[in-house]
Amino acid sequence: MRGGPTYAGPERRKAPRWRPRPVRALVLLLGLVVLGYVGSVLWLMTQETRLVFQAGETLSAGRPPFAYEQLDIPRTDGARQFAWRMPLASPGPSPWVLFLHGNASTIASHVNISHYRLLRGAGLNVFAPEYRGFSGLEGTPTEETLAADARAAYDYLTGPGRVPPSQIVVYGWSLGSAVAVRLAADVQQAAVILEGAPASLADIGQRRYPFFPIQLVMRSRFESIRKVHRIRAPLLFLHSPDDEVIPIAEGRRLYEAARSPKQFVEVSGGHVDASQVDESRFASVISTFLQQHGITSTPVAHR
Repeated sequence: MRGGPTYAGPERRKAPRWRPRPVRALVLLLGLVVLGYVGSVLWLMTQETRLVFQAGETLSAGRPPFAYEQLDIPRTDGARQFAWRMPLASPGPSPWVLFLHGNASTIASHVNISHYRLLRGAGLNVFAPEYRGFSGLEGTPTEETLAADARAAYDYLTGPGRVPPSQIVVYGWSLGSAVAVRLAADVQQAAVILEGAPASLADIGQRRYPFFPIQLVMRSRFESIRKVHRIRAPLLFLHSPDDEVIPIAEGRRLYEAARSPKQFVEVSGGHVDASQVDESRFASVISTFLQQHGITSTPVAHR
C-alpha cells in the first residue's frame, strides 16, 4: 500500500555509510608520501657504502704479466693493509708512481693491471696499495679510511721504501683521484695525475637524486674541489668526453680550481676503458708531462 509505513527491515542501514572527507583523504595521502620519502632517505643513508664504494670483496684473479711483490704495509693502528710493488727491471733510479684505484675493483682487476703496464711503459716503478674493505681486508671503506690507507702507502714509500718525495708521482683513477687529491694536498710529491676525476661526489649524487637531500646526508662527500688548490705540484688531468660515470664537466671544474702548472687532456674510451682504448696517447701524454717538469723517466717497451 502506498500510504503504509516505511520499510525498516534488518538490511536497511540505520546509520549513514562513512565516507572520507576530501581533506582527511589528502592528509592521509600526504602522510604516506612523507613516510615513503623518509624511508627512501634512510635507505640511501644506510646503503651509502655499497652505492659509493662498491668494494671488491675478494682479490681479483688477475696478476701482472711482469714481476711483482705483494707486501704488507706496517701501520700504527694495527689494521692489515697490503700493496703490490712493481719495480722496473732496468738499472738506475726511476720515479715511483703511487697508484690509487677506483671503486668496483681491486688492485688485481684487469683495468688496474692495464694501468700498471702503461705506467711502467712510461718509465715508472709502480706501487699500488689496497684499501680496507677491498680484496678481503677487514674494515668498512669510508672517505676517512681510504685517506688513511693512501697516507700509509705514501709513508711506506718515503720511509722503508726510501723513495724521496721528489721521485713520487701520485696517480688517482676515478674514486682514487679523490683519494689522490686529499693525499697530495697534505704531502709533497713530484707530480699528480688525475684520470676521470670528480670535483665532488656529493654534487654528482645530488644531481642523480635531485629530490633527496644528498648534500645533507652524504658522509663520504669526496669534495676534491675544496682541496685541490692546496696541491703545489704539477697536475695532469686526463678525462674522456664519453665518460658517463664522471662527466667531463666535473673534471674541468676541478681543473679550474687547481693551481698552475696544470694541464687538461681529453682522451677517448669513456670512464673504464680509456687507458686501454687510447693507450698510446696516455703513454705519450704522461711521458711528455713528466719530462716537461723534470721528472726523469726512461720509457720502456711494454711487456
